[in-house]
Amino acid sequence: MQNFELFNPTRLLYGKGQIASLPNLLATHKKVLLAYGGGSILKNGIYNQVIESLKGCEVIEFAGIEPNPKYETLMKAVELIRVEKIDFILAVGGGSVIDGVKFISGAVNYCGNTLDILKKRIPITWDTISYGTVLTLPATGSEMNSGSVVTIAATQEKLSFMSEKLFPQFSICDPTVIASLPKHQIANGITDAFVHVLEQYVTYPQNAPLQDRFAESILKTLLEVGPKVVENPTDYDAAMNFMWCCTMALNGLISKGVAQDWVTHMIGHELTALYGIDHACTLAIVGPNLYKVMLETKKAKLNQLGRRVFNLNGNNEEEVALLTIDKLVSFFHQLGIKTSLSEYTTEPEKVVDWVASRFEERGWTAMGEKQNVTIPKIKEIIQLSL
Repeated sequence: MQNFELFNPTRLLYGKGQIASLPNLLATHKKVLLAYGGGSILKNGIYNQVIESLKGCEVIEFAGIEPNPKYETLMKAVELIRVEKIDFILAVGGGSVIDGVKFISGAVNYCGNTLDILKKRIPITWDTISYGTVLTLPATGSEMNSGSVVTIAATQEKLSFMSEKLFPQFSICDPTVIASLPKHQIANGITDAFVHVLEQYVTYPQNAPLQDRFAESILKTLLEVGPKVVENPTDYDAAMNFMWCCTMALNGLISKGVAQDWVTHMIGHELTALYGIDHACTLAIVGPNLYKVMLETKKAKLNQLGRRVFNLNGNNEEEVALLTIDKLVSFFHQLGIKTSLSEYTTEPEKVVDWVASRFEERGWTAMGEKQNVTIPKIKEIIQLSL
């Protein structure tokens, strides 16, 4: 296990009725930007609860943050904050809204070209504007981490960035919001959280047994409660455990002291940017095929995953590893997630060279936990995913 530093300042408020805590959380703020997405919060009652809790503040609304939030949209919020001299942002939504607000928070006081935050990943050393979140869609874990992914529509790029200055000040997580979500969004959330764990776990043995068992416990809980929530989103106990898994999957805990992968996400972002495929679905398309191509370096952890999480038995490490990949695909199918690119687009073949050229342009030629995922490997993974 490697040396590590753990820092996470986000205050979490979990459970039914926690939105009522907003007045205390915002007691020192007078002018708040309420940022949200397409308006689902207007239908499920969350908007009214939030507005009621913000009576002590001057509230300016910014709606329309898209799934896979667009840089062009977020810059409108940046300008609004600058003009109105807003001192706090409240993000009400899922991971896309929260990711978008992270960019807004970082961009408001930056004097240069804000595209550099995405394209050059420049370190954020200036003062950011504080924000909190009310989570309405468990999936990304963005409510308790400092990372974000933003799409640049003009160039069809989906790029990630992170900074310690971008942790939410607080996050309110009320599992009752899940009851109003469509089944496919819940399935996406389960898949997203599951693959977040896999990106940090399916690498190679690194003498980090506690991190491994933390990861395995999240995966086993998602396997147990995920299908229950899809079938009955009003099951409060299942919903609360599902939401907690999503947060724990990407709040930094299970990644400490170990090398991580994240190539599945890197390829997946390109599929979303090119075809508009839901983020979680891209992960289900790519992940199992990446494991097949990189089997030699990943089979020890795949074997461990299969035996500890899926309760598999086999004659040898490789046999169990391959059975584990099949189990992953079956789980995604059980949730209703399709796992072949051809099921989402009529022109899947063009993505092979398109993604490879994008990676080459950015200098992404040696990736993954061992820096052994090369451009030829990327092409092979995508070809299998068609």
